Amino acid sequence: MRNIDLDSLHIFKTVVDFGGITKAASQLNRVQSNVTTRVKNLEDRLGVKLFQRQGGKLVPSAEGRLLLAYADQLLRLSSEAEAALRSGTPRGTLRIGTMESTAAARLPALLARYHQTYPDVQIELATGTSGALIGRVHRFEVEAAFVAEPFNTAELEMQEAFTEELVLIAPANTARVKSPDDLQRRTVIAFTTGCSYRRILEDWLSMSDVVPDRVLELGSYHAIVACVAAGSGVAIVPRSVLQVVHAGTEVQAFPLPAKVARARTHLVWRAGHRSVALDALLAEMRRKPR
Repeated sequence: MRNIDLDSLHIFKTVVDFGGITKAASQLNRVQSNVTTRVKNLEDRLGVKLFQRQGGKLVPSAEGRLLLAYADQLLRLSSEAEAALRSGTPRGTLRIGTMESTAAARLPALLARYHQTYPDVQIELATGTSGALIGRVHRFEVEAAFVAEPFNTAELEMQEAFTEELVLIAPANTARVKSPDDLQRRTVIAFTTGCSYRRILEDWLSMSDVVPDRVLELGSYHAIVACVAAGSGVAIVPRSVLQVVHAGTEVQAFPLPAKVARARTHLVWRAGHRSVALDALLAEMRRKPR
């Protein structure tokens, strides 16, 4: 069953406001028969009488007064929505996907600026691996997502957001790591399959035919750093994350080759999709240095 349309509610409210069909029709610039038919159709749809005659005027019945309260709210919200869209001022909810590292180290400052400029936008964050987040973008579960290279760009638009320096972290007493060969028979600690940084590490190891002894999958950088500090294995993380989790003395951070260490993060969204709130976020990203 279709919902009551706003045009019918507007006609109903005008009849209430002007006390009859004739004045309402004049106000709406409609013929009287059209207004009468629309009111009758509304009554038939709801199965109630919306008006009763009183002293030559049409006044709302008890059911009519109840509908009027809802009509006032719905018509007001409709006007507010149209005004907001016409003004181009972002408001409402902007649901964004993000990697945990980006949420912890990069987004606080950006989102604080955004909220200060557009306080009527409520931002909701959903975290996950790059692969999982892109899936959520395609399924319309989030409007956009911050993901790291490499990823499948099919049917996506994107804007570069940040450039991360990736480092290899190992227990504090580890001898200097100079090449993948130094990591033979070591355990790799990483997020689940779909994590871009895990893929970068595995590709780097495979270039030297190094196969991890095993992969320990964890769900947060705090847990990954803690396990590395405890001697459970090695991991690859953005240097910015080490600063956030205050892990400077708990693990050793070894530089990676330039072609491995540089990882770009992009904000991606479905091809052809646009919204006022998303456009405002893209503009905020362009205004500030990365």
